[in-house]
Parts: sequence; C-alpha cells; structure tokens
Amino acid sequence: MKYAVSTSKPATDIPSSGRRRAVAALQVFAGGACYGAMATTYKLAYAAGFTSAQVVASQAWFGCLFFILATVVQRARGRHLARLEGMQVLKLMGLGALTCITSILYCYAMSILPAPVALTLLFQFTWMGLVWQTIMTKHAPKPLEIVSAVIIVFGTMFASGVYKTGLSGYDPLGLACALGAAVTCSLFVTLSGKVKVDCSNEQRGVIVCLGAGIMSLIVCPDYLISGIVFQGILPFAVIAGFFGLTCPVLLFGLGSPHLPAGLSTVMASAELPAGLFIAMIVLGEPLGPIEWLGVAIILAGVCLAQLPASKAVSSTTQ
Repeated sequence: MKYAVSTSKPATDIPSSGRRRAVAALQVFAGGACYGAMATTYKLAYAAGFTSAQVVASQAWFGCLFFILATVVQRARGRHLARLEGMQVLKLMGLGALTCITSILYCYAMSILPAPVALTLLFQFTWMGLVWQTIMTKHAPKPLEIVSAVIIVFGTMFASGVYKTGLSGYDPLGLACALGAAVTCSLFVTLSGKVKVDCSNEQRGVIVCLGAGIMSLIVCPDYLISGIVFQGILPFAVIAGFFGLTCPVLLFGLGSPHLPAGLSTVMASAELPAGLFIAMIVLGEPLGPIEWLGVAIILAGVCLAQLPASKAVSSTTQ
C-alpha cells in the first residue's frame, strides 16, 4: 500500500495525512501492547488449575460479550446497525477465527515450552508480515521496514532471554505451535487492514469475536454449558477478553487500514516489551541488563519504522 500526495492537492492536506499515519501507528502499537497482558494472564490461569482450551474460549466469548455491550449502548444512543452482505460477515468472522487460532496455538505452546522460547517464536510475525505484504501487493517491502523487522527480531532474542537457552531440546510440537501462532498472528494483523466494511467498530467487533468464539468451541466444545465461568475463571476471562481480543480487534481495525501491512506487524511488536513489564510487576520476574537492552533494541526498531512519517509531519509543519 503506497501513500502519495498529489501536487494538485493543497498543502494543508499533507500534514493531516502524516498525522493520520502517525495516529494509526500508535493505535496498532497500543493494540500490540494489549497483547502483552496475555502471557501473565495465561500463567496465572494455569496456576489456578484451568486448561489452555478453557482460557482460549473465555478470551473469545468475553471479548464478544464486551463488544455486544458496547453495541447495545450505541444502539440505545440512536445508532442503527448496518446491513452487511453475507461475504462481508464471513470475512470478519474469518478474522476472528484467525486470532482464535493464534490463541489456541500460543496457549498450548506456553503450556509445554518455557515462556521465552514461545515468545521468541511468536515474534517471528514481525518479518512474516513483510512476506504477506510482498505476496499481496507484489511489491517488495521498503528497506527501512526490513531493517526495522530485523532489529526487532534481534532485540527479541535478548529481551526474552532465549539467548541463554537456545531452541534445541524442546518439544517439537510446542515449537511448531509457537511458530504457527506467529503465522496466524501476522495474517490477522495484515488482514485487519484489508477487510473493510461499512459499519460501526462495535458491530465489526461483535462479528469478529463471534468468529473467534465459534472457533474456540473446537478445543473447548462444552464451554458455554459447563459452568466454568462460575468456577473461578471469571477474573482471567475478563482480562483475557478485554486485553486479548476487544482492545486489539478495535485498535487494529482503526489503525491497520492506514498502514502498509508490513509496518502494521512491526508496530504490533509492542507486545513483548509490554509483556515483560507486566510480568515484572505482577509476577515479580526480574529483568536483567541484557533483557533491558533487548527491550531498548525493540523500541529502537519500532521508532526506526516511523521515521518517514515523522519526517513528513515535521517538514510540513515548519
């Protein structure tokens, strides 16, 4: 996706375009950061005796519930629901299925692999997004996007601590699931900007999360009738639904359409720094100097990816 400004347009249009891209980048960055709460939530839910399938289903259905409540509020304020074609609904539900598959694979990987190993493999989505961008647009990604992705992957090796252990000797299925989660995650972020429908963000979110909920029944078919919500999983369900689905679906839906697909996945890499900070605060997991260095490298890669937009805004406001 290319962003160009015609010379026939007034100069006042240029700053707004640059600012919109900067805002979109912040929205995708915040959406990625919301995912950072998930690793800690998963760990706490496992410690409380719940399975990965139960957590995934809780995340999907509570995300759907939050969007339904938001839609009801909007409806009470006079906003009408849009009529969507069947294919549009299926595309949105497909997005939900993708993000649910990511959760299924990632949750399972987290249950049998050390968290740093699972995180490192998941974070391969940063460069996978560039691959999807190349396939879909038939244009190679910009050199700066490639450099940014390489820097982020490099920083991930240090921030996650995987440089100490490597990847050898771990369960092959767990490694495959973590890598598969990276593939589906990159597809979700990429396609979030491609699936465009004329409806409110709340209505869009309901349909996306409904797709996720239906997909979750594959791994936890009795979730809706088991009564698990009343057996202690409710706090984890609320956190997982809000930070693991509602916020990312909303923020990616707002920001991704205004960014190249590859840049969207780069900006979504905020997940790891946010996850490390949350784990440090909630679980008391310390961050050593090398891990802090890795976080700094990741953030540097993210900032590097935003240089063109920053220059465009500064040059037109002078």
